[in-house]
Amino acid sequence: MGISPYPASVLLPEAAQPYPTLVEFLSTRFPRISASIWQRRLAQGKLLDKEGVPLALDVPYRPGTRVFYFREVEAEEAIPFQERILYQDDQILVCCKPHFLPVTPVGRFVEQSLLYRLRRSTGIHDLVPLHRIDRETAGLVLFSVNPETRSRYYELFKRGEVCKEYLALAPVAEVPAQRHWRVENRLVPGEPWFRMQVVPGEVNARSTIELSELVDGVGRFRLAPLTGKTHQLRVHLSDLGFPIMNDRLYPRLKDQAPDDFDRPLKLLARRLEFVDPVSGVPRKFQSDRELL
Repeated sequence: MGISPYPASVLLPEAAQPYPTLVEFLSTRFPRISASIWQRRLAQGKLLDKEGVPLALDVPYRPGTRVFYFREVEAEEAIPFQERILYQDDQILVCCKPHFLPVTPVGRFVEQSLLYRLRRSTGIHDLVPLHRIDRETAGLVLFSVNPETRSRYYELFKRGEVCKEYLALAPVAEVPAQRHWRVENRLVPGEPWFRMQVVPGEVNARSTIELSELVDGVGRFRLAPLTGKTHQLRVHLSDLGFPIMNDRLYPRLKDQAPDDFDRPLKLLARRLEFVDPVSGVPRKFQSDRELL
């Protein structure tokens, strides 16, 4: 069994009809884990409050509270691709993540996550990702090494001072009238909850997209997210009529079959660029992976 050495947490949200019990909420929020398993973990003292104290068996559902737990996976599938560390100093580490590997433990993945692998290979237990990319996406992820300077790097992302460039491949049936787009809309969780959807309202997702090359009906796109919403680039490119090759979520949800390692999502987080807030040195990192 894979058990994460680091706790995860979930914030109990406000609900029109509050859940009668914590266990009912958890089994609904994490459908891969049955109510009986959550009940057993609760009885074993594996669900904790913010002080690290095990929750009581009869704990009620209280919106706004945070519950901590350790991810457990009975039989974890190995991801047969390796990450590559591109740069490391006393403050940061830059790694190129392969397709299919989540950045942090999630769902059925604990040891098969980038964070777990890197902490084990480097021995740096204070390592923390400063941002995320989708499990299906390959490419660059920036990590903080030093807790004392971590907030300064977080601020870069919060202020939008990190330039990010992605590459994507998508089928293009006809040569479009334009090759540059700026997409601005509002993205919120849809149905099911892990798919995002565009809705009316205040803009919270912005991207610039360029069709840089078109060969044999396949377009090569350069994308720059100006905000960081979940699945933002996948939704924006799909809504333009160019869904990314091998995307199982957009524009329509495909059957939830096992991962096909021969058909990765054709999306790569290719470049990160920023001015280092500690050293003042301009930083530019680029992945050497290719989308084929």
